[in-house]
Amino acid sequence: MLRGVTTVRFHTTDLDAAKRWYTELLGIEPYFDRPGYAEYRIGDYEHELGFLDATYAGTLGAHEVAPASGAVIYWHVDDVESALTRLLTLGATLHEPLREFGDGFTGASVLDPFGNVLGIMRNRHYTDILTSRQQP
Repeated sequence: MLRGVTTVRFHTTDLDAAKRWYTELLGIEPYFDRPGYAEYRIGDYEHELGFLDATYAGTLGAHEVAPASGAVIYWHVDDVESALTRLLTLGATLHEPLREFGDGFTGASVLDPFGNVLGIMRNRHYTDILTSRQQP
């Protein structure tokens, strides 16, 4: 049934500011950029990270700002401490401090300047799968 993450979408009340912040963080411009929505392709599998103007969230087009809700999505990073430092330097605030989730799993989460939770993790399963796909 569920085969993998396709798109992670965050809501923002300031799309232009979100694009500037995430362009700085990711080092790339959105590949898809339309009024009310912008999307980046990131990582080894070009996962989609999208940002929707919050006035379109909930009942699309109702121009009501949807409250923040949902799950924490953890993105794999090679160095959690460095990634966390960079996020905080760019203006994110700590949501969950750096911690061990188990053997081979270290992570943390922040709130971006727009109120979205962004998780980062060094995940042994991710690196194992990536390594197995690179072997002949």
